[in-house]
Amino acid sequence: MATAVSHYTSYKARPFTREQRDTTTILFGGLTWKHERLVQGVFNNLNYKAKPLPNITRADLDAGKELIDVGACCPTIFTTGSLVNFLKSEVAVNGKQKTIDDYVFLTAGACGPCRFGQYHESYEMALDGMGLKDFRLFLLAQDQLDQAPEKGGGLEINMPLSLGIVWAILCGDMLTDMEYLTRPYEVVPGQTDKVMKESADYLFEVFEKRPIRGKKWGMLAWHFLSSYFADALRVVKKKFDAIEVDRLQVKPKIKITGEFWLQTHEGDGNYNIKQWLEQEGSEVMPPPVAVWLSYLLHTPIWRLQAKAKVDRKVRMKIAMVRGMERLYIGTYNRFRKALGNVPHELPDQEELKELASPFFHFELRGGEGHMLVGKALHAHLHKQANMTCELSPYSCMPNTMSQGAMANVLGKHPNLLYAPIEIKGDAEVHALSRCQMILTEAKKRAQSEFVEAMAKTGMTLEKIRQIEAKRPEVKRATYRVPHLGYASTAANYVLHLAGNKTAATV
Repeated sequence: MATAVSHYTSYKARPFTREQRDTTTILFGGLTWKHERLVQGVFNNLNYKAKPLPNITRADLDAGKELIDVGACCPTIFTTGSLVNFLKSEVAVNGKQKTIDDYVFLTAGACGPCRFGQYHESYEMALDGMGLKDFRLFLLAQDQLDQAPEKGGGLEINMPLSLGIVWAILCGDMLTDMEYLTRPYEVVPGQTDKVMKESADYLFEVFEKRPIRGKKWGMLAWHFLSSYFADALRVVKKKFDAIEVDRLQVKPKIKITGEFWLQTHEGDGNYNIKQWLEQEGSEVMPPPVAVWLSYLLHTPIWRLQAKAKVDRKVRMKIAMVRGMERLYIGTYNRFRKALGNVPHELPDQEELKELASPFFHFELRGGEGHMLVGKALHAHLHKQANMTCELSPYSCMPNTMSQGAMANVLGKHPNLLYAPIEIKGDAEVHALSRCQMILTEAKKRAQSEFVEAMAKTGMTLEKIRQIEAKRPEVKRATYRVPHLGYASTAANYVLHLAGNKTAATV
Protein backbone atom coordinates (compact mmCIF):
# COMPACT_ATOMS: atom_id res chain seq x y z
CA MET A 1 0.00 0.00 0.00
CA ALA A 2 1.43 3.36 -1.03
CA THR A 3 2.31 5.80 1.75
CA ALA A 4 0.79 9.27 1.44
CA VAL A 5 3.40 11.97 0.83
CA SER A 6 3.10 15.22 2.74
CA HIS A 7 4.79 17.96 0.72
CA TYR A 8 6.26 21.08 2.26
CA THR A 9 4.12 24.18 1.94
CA SER A 10 5.30 27.67 2.79
CA TYR A 11 3.72 29.63 5.61
CA LYS A 12 0.55 31.51 4.76
CA ALA A 13 -0.99 33.70 7.42
CA ARG A 14 -4.69 33.49 8.22
CA PRO A 15 -6.59 36.56 7.03
CA PHE A 16 -6.48 39.71 9.13
CA THR A 17 -9.70 41.52 8.29
CA ARG A 18 -10.61 45.19 8.57
CA GLU A 19 -13.30 44.26 11.07
CA GLN A 20 -10.63 42.84 13.36
CA ARG A 21 -8.56 46.07 13.53
CA ASP A 22 -10.27 47.37 16.65
CA THR A 23 -9.53 44.21 18.62
CA THR A 24 -6.17 43.18 17.14
CA THR A 25 -2.79 44.60 18.19
CA ILE A 26 0.11 44.75 15.71
CA LEU A 27 3.39 43.76 17.36
CA PHE A 28 6.68 45.04 15.93
CA GLY A 29 10.28 45.61 16.99
CA GLY A 30 13.92 45.61 15.92
CA LEU A 31 14.79 49.31 16.42
CA THR A 32 15.65 51.49 19.42
CA TRP A 33 12.93 52.45 21.91
CA LYS A 34 12.89 55.98 20.43
CA HIS A 35 12.29 54.81 16.88
CA GLU A 36 9.67 52.31 18.04
CA ARG A 37 7.83 54.95 20.07
CA LEU A 38 7.46 57.15 16.99
CA VAL A 39 6.49 54.21 14.76
CA GLN A 40 3.77 53.39 17.28
CA GLY A 41 2.46 56.92 16.75
CA VAL A 42 2.29 56.26 13.01
CA PHE A 43 0.18 53.13 13.53
CA ASN A 44 -2.14 54.98 15.90
CA ASN A 45 -2.44 57.77 13.33
CA LEU A 46 -3.89 55.24 10.88
CA ASN A 47 -6.28 53.75 13.46
CA TYR A 48 -4.29 50.61 14.13
CA LYS A 49 -3.64 49.25 17.59
CA ALA A 50 0.12 48.69 17.80
CA LYS A 51 2.69 47.82 20.42
CA PRO A 52 6.48 47.38 20.28
CA LEU A 53 7.84 44.19 21.81
CA PRO A 54 9.69 44.64 25.13
CA ASN A 55 13.38 45.45 24.87
CA ILE A 56 15.62 42.42 24.38
CA THR A 57 16.93 40.58 27.46
CA ARG A 58 19.25 37.63 27.99
CA ALA A 59 16.19 35.46 28.68
CA ASP A 60 15.16 35.99 25.03
CA LEU A 61 18.41 34.38 23.89
CA ASP A 62 17.70 31.30 25.98
CA ALA A 63 14.12 31.05 24.69
CA GLY A 64 15.24 31.41 21.07
CA LYS A 65 17.87 28.69 21.43
CA GLU A 66 15.25 26.24 22.61
CA LEU A 67 13.00 26.60 19.59
CA ILE A 68 14.98 27.39 16.42
CA ASP A 69 18.03 26.25 14.47
CA VAL A 70 21.11 26.25 16.72
CA GLY A 71 23.18 27.62 13.82
CA ALA A 72 21.13 30.80 13.55
CA CYS A 73 22.89 34.11 14.13
CA CYS A 74 22.25 35.81 17.47
CA PRO A 75 19.96 38.60 16.15
CA THR A 76 17.64 35.88 14.81
CA ILE A 77 17.75 34.01 18.11
CA PHE A 78 17.20 37.15 20.20
CA THR A 79 14.30 38.49 18.14
CA THR A 80 12.62 35.09 17.94
CA GLY A 81 13.02 34.63 21.69
CA SER A 82 11.59 38.09 22.31
CA LEU A 83 8.42 37.26 20.36
CA VAL A 84 8.20 33.83 22.02
CA ASN A 85 8.52 35.19 25.56
CA PHE A 86 5.93 37.89 24.94
CA LEU A 87 3.44 35.38 23.54
CA LYS A 88 4.13 32.95 26.41
CA SER A 89 3.21 35.64 28.91
CA GLU A 90 0.01 36.41 27.01
CA VAL A 91 -0.94 32.73 26.75
CA ALA A 92 -0.43 32.32 30.49
CA VAL A 93 -2.93 35.12 31.15
CA ASN A 94 -5.41 34.88 28.27
CA GLY A 95 -4.97 31.41 26.77
CA LYS A 96 -3.78 30.32 23.33
CA GLN A 97 -6.80 31.14 21.22
CA LYS A 98 -7.26 34.67 22.52
CA THR A 99 -3.52 35.36 22.04
CA ILE A 100 -3.74 34.07 18.46
CA ASP A 101 -6.79 36.22 17.76
CA ASP A 102 -5.67 39.40 19.55
CA TYR A 103 -2.18 39.83 18.07
CA VAL A 104 -0.38 39.82 14.73
CA PHE A 105 3.35 40.36 14.19
CA LEU A 106 4.80 42.65 11.51
CA THR A 107 8.46 42.25 10.59
CA ALA A 108 10.68 43.46 7.77
CA GLY A 109 11.29 41.15 4.83
CA ALA A 110 14.33 40.92 2.55
CA CYS A 111 16.13 38.64 0.14
CA GLY A 112 19.72 37.82 -0.75
CA PRO A 113 22.52 35.98 1.04
CA CYS A 114 21.84 37.46 4.49
CA ARG A 115 19.71 35.32 6.81
CA PHE A 116 17.70 38.42 7.61
CA GLY A 117 15.50 37.35 4.73
CA GLN A 118 14.76 34.08 6.55
CA TYR A 119 13.88 35.52 9.97
CA HIS A 120 10.21 34.74 9.43
CA GLU A 121 11.10 31.06 8.91
CA SER A 122 12.59 31.02 12.41
CA TYR A 123 9.50 32.69 13.81
CA GLU A 124 7.33 30.04 12.16
CA MET A 125 9.46 27.23 13.58
CA ALA A 126 9.27 28.71 17.09
CA LEU A 127 5.52 29.30 16.92
CA ASP A 128 4.96 25.73 15.72
CA GLY A 129 6.99 24.49 18.68
CA MET A 130 4.78 26.52 21.04
CA GLY A 131 1.57 25.21 19.53
CA LEU A 132 0.78 28.62 18.04
CA LYS A 133 1.03 27.67 14.38
CA ASP A 134 -2.03 29.78 13.54
CA PHE A 135 -0.47 32.98 14.89
CA ARG A 136 -0.28 35.55 12.08
CA LEU A 137 3.02 36.93 10.74
CA PHE A 138 3.22 39.59 8.03
CA LEU A 139 6.23 40.87 6.09
CA LEU A 140 6.98 44.51 5.28
CA ALA A 141 9.22 44.73 2.19
CA GLN A 142 11.84 47.34 3.03
CA ASP A 143 12.25 48.50 -0.58
CA GLN A 144 8.57 49.21 -1.43
CA LEU A 145 6.53 52.14 -0.15
CA ASP A 146 3.24 50.88 -1.57
CA GLN A 147 2.43 47.18 -1.31
CA ALA A 148 -0.65 45.06 -1.86
CA PRO A 149 -2.96 44.79 1.17
CA GLU A 150 -2.50 41.64 3.23
CA LYS A 151 -5.17 38.97 2.85
CA GLY A 152 -8.34 40.23 4.47
CA GLY A 153 -7.41 43.91 4.19
CA GLY A 154 -6.80 44.34 7.91
CA LEU A 155 -3.24 45.53 7.30
CA GLU A 156 -2.61 47.89 4.40
CA ILE A 157 1.07 48.53 3.74
CA ASN A 158 0.54 51.68 1.70
CA MET A 159 2.05 55.14 1.25
CA PRO A 160 0.62 56.67 4.45
CA LEU A 161 1.97 53.79 6.55
CA SER A 162 5.34 53.37 4.80
CA LEU A 163 6.10 57.11 4.61
CA GLY A 164 5.09 57.52 8.23
CA ILE A 165 7.49 54.77 9.29
CA VAL A 166 10.34 56.25 7.22
CA TRP A 167 9.79 59.73 8.67
CA ALA A 168 9.56 58.24 12.17
CA ILE A 169 12.92 56.59 11.55
CA LEU A 170 14.47 59.89 10.41
CA CYS A 171 13.17 61.72 13.49
CA GLY A 172 14.26 58.81 15.68
CA ASP A 173 17.76 59.15 14.23
CA MET A 174 17.73 62.86 15.10
CA LEU A 175 16.83 62.08 18.71
CA THR A 176 19.47 59.35 18.92
CA ASP A 177 22.21 61.64 17.62
CA MET A 178 21.25 64.39 20.07
CA GLU A 179 21.24 61.85 22.89
CA TYR A 180 24.71 60.45 22.23
CA LEU A 181 26.23 63.87 21.50
CA THR A 182 24.88 65.26 24.77
CA ARG A 183 24.91 62.60 27.49
CA PRO A 184 28.71 62.10 27.73
CA TYR A 185 29.14 65.80 28.52
CA GLU A 186 26.03 66.60 30.59
CA VAL A 187 26.71 68.55 33.78
CA VAL A 188 23.65 67.19 35.60
CA PRO A 189 23.65 63.38 35.38
CA GLY A 190 20.41 61.93 34.04
CA GLN A 191 19.17 65.18 32.48
CA THR A 192 19.68 63.94 28.91
CA ASP A 193 17.65 60.78 29.52
CA LYS A 194 14.85 62.87 31.03
CA VAL A 195 14.75 65.24 28.04
CA MET A 196 14.91 62.27 25.65
CA LYS A 197 11.82 60.73 27.24
CA GLU A 198 9.95 64.05 27.03
CA SER A 199 11.02 64.55 23.41
CA ALA A 200 10.05 61.05 22.32
CA ASP A 201 6.63 61.38 23.97
CA TYR A 202 6.11 64.75 22.29
CA LEU A 203 7.07 63.42 18.84
CA PHE A 204 4.83 60.39 19.43
CA GLU A 205 1.91 62.81 19.65
CA VAL A 206 3.15 64.66 16.55
CA PHE A 207 3.05 61.44 14.52
CA GLU A 208 -0.22 60.34 16.07
CA LYS A 209 -1.84 63.62 14.91
CA ARG A 210 -0.18 63.67 11.47
CA PRO A 211 -2.53 65.07 8.79
CA ILE A 212 -3.44 62.65 6.00
CA ARG A 213 -3.07 64.34 2.60
CA GLY A 214 -4.22 61.83 0.01
CA LYS A 215 -3.40 58.15 -0.25
CA LYS A 216 -0.44 58.12 -2.60
CA TRP A 217 1.27 60.94 -4.52
CA GLY A 218 -0.41 63.67 -2.49
CA MET A 219 0.88 62.02 0.67
CA LEU A 220 4.36 61.70 -0.82
CA ALA A 221 4.45 65.39 -1.81
CA TRP A 222 3.18 66.51 1.60
CA HIS A 223 5.90 64.61 3.47
CA PHE A 224 8.66 66.13 1.38
CA LEU A 225 7.29 69.68 1.28
CA SER A 226 5.57 70.19 4.63
CA SER A 227 7.32 71.87 7.58
CA TYR A 228 5.18 69.84 10.01
CA PHE A 229 7.98 67.61 11.29
CA ALA A 230 10.74 70.24 11.14
CA ASP A 231 8.58 72.51 13.28
CA ALA A 232 8.18 69.70 15.80
CA LEU A 233 11.94 69.17 15.92
CA ARG A 234 12.39 72.88 16.68
CA VAL A 235 10.29 72.29 19.78
CA VAL A 236 12.59 69.38 20.66
CA LYS A 237 15.59 71.70 20.22
CA LYS A 238 14.18 74.00 22.90
CA LYS A 239 13.98 71.05 25.27
CA PHE A 240 17.67 70.24 24.67
CA ASP A 241 18.57 73.93 25.10
CA ALA A 242 18.06 73.45 28.82
CA ILE A 243 20.87 70.88 29.11
CA GLU A 244 24.23 72.29 30.19
CA VAL A 245 27.29 70.42 28.94
CA ASP A 246 31.02 70.49 29.64
CA ARG A 247 32.87 69.66 26.44
CA LEU A 248 36.29 70.00 28.04
CA GLN A 249 35.95 66.41 29.23
CA VAL A 250 38.39 64.56 26.98
CA LYS A 251 36.68 61.51 25.53
CA PRO A 252 37.53 59.38 22.50
CA LYS A 253 34.82 59.27 19.82
CA ILE A 254 33.83 55.70 18.91
CA LYS A 255 31.97 54.97 15.68
CA ILE A 256 29.66 51.95 15.77
CA THR A 257 29.22 49.85 12.61
CA GLY A 258 28.27 46.25 11.92
CA GLU A 259 25.28 44.04 11.22
CA PHE A 260 22.13 46.17 11.06
CA TRP A 261 20.30 44.85 14.12
CA LEU A 262 23.36 44.64 16.35
CA GLN A 263 24.64 48.14 15.54
CA THR A 264 21.18 49.65 16.02
CA HIS A 265 20.17 47.76 19.16
CA GLU A 266 20.46 49.19 22.68
CA GLY A 267 20.29 46.39 25.22
CA ASP A 268 21.42 42.88 26.13
CA GLY A 269 21.43 41.83 22.46
CA ASN A 270 24.81 43.51 21.93
CA TYR A 271 26.02 43.46 25.54
CA ASN A 272 24.74 47.02 26.04
CA ILE A 273 27.97 48.04 24.36
CA LYS A 274 26.97 51.65 23.69
CA GLN A 275 26.14 52.19 27.36
CA TRP A 276 29.33 50.36 28.34
CA LEU A 277 31.47 52.56 26.08
CA GLU A 278 29.97 55.68 27.66
CA GLN A 279 30.63 54.30 31.13
CA GLU A 280 34.23 53.70 30.05
CA GLY A 281 34.57 57.42 29.29
CA SER A 282 33.80 57.52 25.55
CA GLU A 283 31.53 59.44 23.21
CA VAL A 284 29.62 57.02 20.99
CA MET A 285 28.77 57.82 17.38
CA PRO A 286 25.68 55.65 16.73
CA PRO A 287 24.73 54.49 13.22
CA PRO A 288 21.64 56.24 11.82
CA VAL A 289 19.07 53.89 10.34
CA ALA A 290 18.80 56.55 7.62
CA VAL A 291 22.16 55.41 6.19
CA TRP A 292 20.67 51.99 5.45
CA LEU A 293 17.63 53.56 3.82
CA SER A 294 19.96 55.76 1.77
CA TYR A 295 21.85 52.65 0.67
CA LEU A 296 18.61 50.97 -0.44
CA LEU A 297 17.60 54.12 -2.34
CA HIS A 298 20.96 54.54 -4.07
CA THR A 299 21.83 50.98 -5.13
CA PRO A 300 19.33 50.88 -8.05
CA ILE A 301 21.55 53.47 -9.75
CA TRP A 302 24.42 50.99 -9.98
CA ARG A 303 22.17 48.28 -11.37
CA LEU A 304 20.73 50.69 -13.93
CA GLN A 305 24.20 51.84 -15.00
CA ALA A 306 25.03 48.23 -15.86
CA LYS A 307 22.06 48.20 -18.28
CA ALA A 308 23.09 51.34 -20.16
CA LYS A 309 23.69 49.45 -23.43
CA VAL A 310 20.38 47.57 -23.45
CA ASP A 311 17.91 50.04 -21.93
CA ARG A 312 17.31 53.27 -23.84
CA LYS A 313 15.46 54.82 -20.92
CA VAL A 314 18.24 54.17 -18.41
CA ARG A 315 19.28 57.83 -18.17
CA MET A 316 15.75 58.91 -17.36
CA LYS A 317 15.40 56.17 -14.75
CA ILE A 318 18.69 57.13 -13.11
CA ALA A 319 17.63 60.78 -13.08
CA MET A 320 14.40 59.82 -11.31
CA VAL A 321 16.27 57.83 -8.64
CA ARG A 322 18.76 60.66 -8.15
CA GLY A 323 15.89 63.12 -7.83
CA MET A 324 14.24 61.01 -5.13
CA GLU A 325 17.61 60.66 -3.40
CA ARG A 326 18.11 64.44 -3.35
CA LEU A 327 14.65 64.89 -1.82
CA TYR A 328 15.47 62.28 0.82
CA ILE A 329 18.84 63.82 1.75
CA GLY A 330 17.29 67.27 1.66
CA THR A 331 14.61 66.17 4.12
CA TYR A 332 17.23 64.70 6.45
CA ASN A 333 19.20 67.94 6.33
CA ARG A 334 16.06 70.01 7.00
CA PHE A 335 15.57 67.96 10.14
CA ARG A 336 19.22 68.51 11.10
CA LYS A 337 18.80 72.25 10.54
CA ALA A 338 15.76 72.29 12.83
CA LEU A 339 18.11 71.00 15.54
CA GLY A 340 20.81 73.57 14.84
CA ASN A 341 22.71 71.24 12.46
CA VAL A 342 24.00 69.43 15.54
CA PRO A 343 23.21 65.85 14.34
CA HIS A 344 25.74 64.32 11.94
CA GLU A 345 25.39 64.50 8.16
CA LEU A 346 24.73 61.34 6.19
CA PRO A 347 27.78 59.99 4.33
CA ASP A 348 27.70 60.12 0.54
CA GLN A 349 26.94 56.67 -0.87
CA GLU A 350 29.21 57.14 -3.88
CA GLU A 351 32.10 58.07 -1.60
CA LEU A 352 31.51 54.99 0.58
CA LYS A 353 31.54 52.86 -2.56
CA GLU A 354 34.78 54.41 -3.85
CA LEU A 355 36.52 54.12 -0.48
CA ALA A 356 35.58 50.46 -0.19
CA SER A 357 36.16 49.49 -3.85
CA PRO A 358 39.85 48.48 -3.54
CA PHE A 359 38.87 46.08 -0.74
CA PHE A 360 35.21 45.07 -1.17
CA HIS A 361 33.10 45.02 -4.35
CA PHE A 362 29.83 46.92 -4.19
CA GLU A 363 27.91 44.10 -5.85
CA LEU A 364 28.50 41.82 -2.85
CA ARG A 365 25.14 42.69 -1.36
CA GLY A 366 24.93 40.56 1.80
CA GLY A 367 24.25 42.44 5.02
CA GLU A 368 25.46 46.02 4.76
CA GLY A 369 27.77 45.03 1.90
CA HIS A 370 30.67 47.37 1.20
CA MET A 371 29.35 49.99 3.64
CA LEU A 372 31.09 48.38 6.62
CA VAL A 373 34.48 48.91 4.98
CA GLY A 374 33.48 52.27 3.50
CA LYS A 375 32.16 53.68 6.78
CA ALA A 376 35.28 52.65 8.72
CA LEU A 377 37.52 54.36 6.14
CA HIS A 378 35.22 57.39 5.94
CA ALA A 379 35.39 57.93 9.71
CA HIS A 380 39.16 57.44 9.73
CA LEU A 381 40.11 59.58 6.73
CA HIS A 382 37.73 62.41 7.66
CA LYS A 383 38.86 62.20 11.30
CA GLN A 384 35.31 61.75 12.52
CA ALA A 385 36.16 59.07 15.09
CA ASN A 386 39.16 57.87 17.07
CA MET A 387 38.08 54.25 16.71
CA THR A 388 35.58 52.06 14.86
CA CYS A 389 33.80 49.24 16.69
CA GLU A 390 32.16 46.73 14.34
CA LEU A 391 29.53 44.44 15.86
CA SER A 392 29.13 41.14 14.06
CA PRO A 393 26.89 38.16 14.86
CA TYR A 394 28.53 34.80 15.38
CA SER A 395 28.58 32.92 12.05
CA CYS A 396 27.28 35.87 10.01
CA MET A 397 28.57 35.40 6.46
CA PRO A 398 28.40 39.03 5.21
CA ASN A 399 30.17 40.40 8.28
CA THR A 400 32.79 37.65 8.15
CA MET A 401 33.56 38.82 4.63
CA SER A 402 33.85 42.46 5.69
CA GLN A 403 36.14 41.59 8.59
CA GLY A 404 38.37 39.67 6.18
CA ALA A 405 38.47 42.71 3.90
CA MET A 406 39.32 44.93 6.88
CA ALA A 407 42.55 42.97 7.37
CA ASN A 408 43.67 44.34 4.00
CA VAL A 409 42.39 47.82 4.93
CA LEU A 410 44.45 47.83 8.13
CA GLY A 411 47.52 46.82 6.15
CA LYS A 412 47.10 49.93 4.01
CA HIS A 413 45.89 52.17 6.89
CA PRO A 414 47.74 50.94 9.99
CA ASN A 415 46.65 53.97 12.05
CA LEU A 416 42.97 53.03 11.78
CA LEU A 417 41.82 51.76 15.17
CA TYR A 418 39.38 48.93 14.49
CA ALA A 419 37.69 46.67 17.04
CA PRO A 420 35.75 43.80 15.44
CA ILE A 421 33.49 42.34 18.12
CA GLU A 422 31.81 38.99 17.51
CA ILE A 423 28.49 38.83 19.37
CA LYS A 424 27.32 35.39 20.47
CA GLY A 425 24.95 36.65 23.12
CA ASP A 426 26.63 34.85 26.01
CA ALA A 427 30.32 35.81 25.77
CA GLU A 428 30.16 39.35 27.16
CA VAL A 429 33.41 39.36 29.14
CA HIS A 430 35.47 38.20 26.18
CA ALA A 431 33.90 40.71 23.77
CA LEU A 432 34.17 43.74 26.05
CA SER A 433 37.72 42.94 27.15
CA ARG A 434 38.78 42.77 23.50
CA CYS A 435 37.13 46.13 22.85
CA GLN A 436 38.75 47.63 25.94
CA MET A 437 42.27 46.87 24.68
CA ILE A 438 41.74 48.98 21.57
CA LEU A 439 39.75 51.59 23.51
CA THR A 440 42.83 52.23 25.64
CA GLU A 441 44.72 53.40 22.55
CA ALA A 442 41.75 55.50 21.43
CA LYS A 443 41.78 57.30 24.79
CA LYS A 444 45.48 58.08 24.35
CA ARG A 445 44.83 59.54 20.91
CA ALA A 446 42.00 61.71 22.18
CA GLN A 447 44.21 63.03 24.96
CA SER A 448 47.02 63.74 22.48
CA GLU A 449 44.60 65.66 20.27
CA PHE A 450 43.51 67.78 23.22
CA VAL A 451 47.07 68.55 24.31
CA GLU A 452 48.03 69.47 20.75
CA ALA A 453 44.99 71.73 20.34
CA MET A 454 45.79 73.52 23.60
CA ALA A 455 49.43 74.00 22.58
CA LYS A 456 48.55 75.15 19.07
CA THR A 457 46.14 77.80 20.33
CA GLY A 458 48.04 78.83 23.44
CA MET A 459 44.87 78.25 25.44
CA THR A 460 44.66 77.23 29.08
CA LEU A 461 41.72 75.78 30.97
CA GLU A 462 41.37 79.09 32.80
CA LYS A 463 41.16 81.04 29.52
CA ILE A 464 38.55 78.64 28.13
CA ARG A 465 36.44 78.96 31.26
CA GLN A 466 36.59 82.74 30.91
CA ILE A 467 35.34 82.51 27.32
CA GLU A 468 32.53 80.21 28.45
CA ALA A 469 31.53 82.72 31.15
CA LYS A 470 31.20 85.44 28.51
CA ARG A 471 29.47 83.17 26.00
CA PRO A 472 27.18 80.87 28.02
CA GLU A 473 25.47 79.62 24.84
CA VAL A 474 28.56 77.48 24.07
CA LYS A 475 27.69 75.26 27.04
CA ARG A 476 24.26 74.37 25.69
CA ALA A 477 23.68 70.91 24.26
CA THR A 478 22.30 72.53 21.09
CA TYR A 479 25.41 74.60 20.41
CA ARG A 480 27.15 73.25 17.33
CA VAL A 481 30.89 72.69 17.64
CA PRO A 482 32.33 72.64 14.10
CA HIS A 483 34.67 69.89 12.97
CA LEU A 484 38.11 71.49 12.72
CA GLY A 485 40.29 68.51 11.93
CA TYR A 486 40.24 66.45 15.10
CA ALA A 487 38.14 63.41 15.93
CA SER A 488 37.46 64.17 19.58
CA THR A 489 34.96 66.82 20.63
CA ALA A 490 37.21 68.42 23.26
CA ALA A 491 40.01 69.21 20.78
CA ASN A 492 37.61 70.73 18.23
CA TYR A 493 35.98 72.73 21.01
CA VAL A 494 39.32 74.26 22.02
CA LEU A 495 40.13 75.27 18.44
CA HIS A 496 36.67 76.72 17.97
CA LEU A 497 36.75 78.83 21.12
CA ALA A 498 40.23 80.04 20.28
CA GLY A 499 38.91 81.30 16.95
CA ASN A 500 41.22 79.05 14.93
CA LYS A 501 39.36 78.39 11.68
CA THR A 502 42.09 76.39 10.01
CA ALA A 503 42.11 72.60 10.01
CA ALA A 504 44.43 70.96 12.49
CA THR A 505 47.32 68.85 11.32
CA VAL A 506 46.92 65.60 13.18
